[in-house]
Amino acid sequence: MPEAFILFKTQPSHEREVYSALDSHSNVAELHVLYGEYDLLARVTAKDSKELTSYLMQDFRQIEGVRDTQTLIAVDY
Repeated sequence: MPEAFILFKTQPSHEREVYSALDSHSNVAELHVLYGEYDLLARVTAKDSKELTSYLMQDFRQIEGVRDTQTLIAVDY
């Protein structure tokens, strides 16, 4: 099952709205508020890589208030 960690930068004062949108998404396994360069960190799971790509491109980046993302795809070692 593919898994990714996504760092989010939000528009100023939109952190709560983005957090709420991510929190309601069924494939967000963990969600954390951060201090520093990024505002939020989400751990996302999917059934396959196509589904993961769809979430990244069509769901998460389209949330109002998201300014930038950094995606780290987890692999087996």
